[in-house]
Amino acid sequence: MFDVIIAGCGPTGAMLAAELRLHDVSVLILEKEAEPAPEVRIVGLHIRSLELMAMRGLLDRMLAHGRRRPAAGFFAAIAKPQPEGLDSAHAYLLGIPQPVAVRLFTEHALGLGAELRRGSQVTGLDQDDDGVTVSTADGERLRTRYLVGCDGARSTVRKLLGVGFPGEPARTQWVMGEVELATPAGEIAARAAELAVTDRRFILRPAGGPAYQVVVPAAGLSSAPPTLDDLVREMRTVAGTDFGAHSPRWLSRFGDATRLAERYRAGRVILAGDAAHIHPPLGGQGLNLGVQDAVNLGWKLAGQLRGWAPDGLLDTYEAERRPVAADVLDNTRAQMALQAVEPGARALRRLFTELMDINEVNRRLMEKISAIDLRYDFGPGPELVGRRQRDLDLKQGTLYDRMRRGRGLLLDPTGRLRVGGWSDRVDYVAGPGVPAVLLRPDGHVAWTGDSQRELDEQLRRWFGEGDTPWHLRLGG
Repeated sequence: MFDVIIAGCGPTGAMLAAELRLHDVSVLILEKEAEPAPEVRIVGLHIRSLELMAMRGLLDRMLAHGRRRPAAGFFAAIAKPQPEGLDSAHAYLLGIPQPVAVRLFTEHALGLGAELRRGSQVTGLDQDDDGVTVSTADGERLRTRYLVGCDGARSTVRKLLGVGFPGEPARTQWVMGEVELATPAGEIAARAAELAVTDRRFILRPAGGPAYQVVVPAAGLSSAPPTLDDLVREMRTVAGTDFGAHSPRWLSRFGDATRLAERYRAGRVILAGDAAHIHPPLGGQGLNLGVQDAVNLGWKLAGQLRGWAPDGLLDTYEAERRPVAADVLDNTRAQMALQAVEPGARALRRLFTELMDINEVNRRLMEKISAIDLRYDFGPGPELVGRRQRDLDLKQGTLYDRMRRGRGLLLDPTGRLRVGGWSDRVDYVAGPGVPAVLLRPDGHVAWTGDSQRELDEQLRRWFGEGDTPWHLRLGG
């Protein structure tokens, strides 16, 4: 029996597998595709995801394969500079080819000991009090203590579980891809600039070498894979020309469907990533939302499996992450409205464009897109509690360097606080200049103060009962 089977080896599934392996949980990933997807589209890792990569020692590998760009211009594609005052040591966006990002996430998980089976599709599940029996398309039946569906928007696990996926169906669709264009670069740039004013839904920009990225609204809805003829037809309709498009690297469709799972967990089956929420790609938040789901879930599920999790800890996954997804769905709805071509929508866009000249407004929207504004509701307490802790320079290395094992961390400027019987789950750093905070493994502040009694209460709340110190067991 496996501790956890994960359906889907995208960024969410691979990151979750890695988080579980940090706690010595046995993990099998079942991926229905025999080979990684060939599309070379560029995805963006936002500030909060970059912080999480730094916490797990992944950031340098990501940086080696990506390109930094300012954290700006993402809200409804309104062109504004990066706002001042973004509170992060990683205040930028990292553009990285999606296949490369998936490969790096997967290598991270496999390097920690996760098992991956490609070409293995989940077709059935049957859960009981002790675990879940998972059936695959090739007739195999596997036993696991928990099953996590990270299998995308059309999640088989969600459907088998019978969890509703309410929301709005796609009303608009786009065709996108990377192609080479025969038109001279100067003419392309001039026409793209004109279209950027008249129809924000059309995107045409260099993609490296002779290729251009094209995103064009489609005349109708289709579930068929797009062809070059489809792309050319839509480009001619919207732009009046196809710019001599040829030699596509990849093509795909996406729509504006917006849905949120009614619940994230049913018994021993859990949903994460696009299996739990879908929305238009405006702001580039989808991959980031899923990876952040994984980091929130991983240590909680590991605690449940290792036997130290306090009652209700696993329930906080849905309680914390579902409202975050609901907020992302709302901000993408707002961005869609701002990109419409009707006169009212254009007037609203002009108003937002003017308001975003105010740095505080621009920063607030960037904080929302990048998820560094997030504060989980931990109940009454100081403003810092529930928020993520930014990275800090320590005497040796950085704060995030100390979080690579996926454990809690107590920072103590006084040297008087102790983690005591929780030392197998919580690390300790003392020294001047650090805040007095208890951090969860996902970097969110669980407590701040100077009272050992209050600290012990929060250690118990998030990390269960502590082991009795050896000197007390011996009567010392």
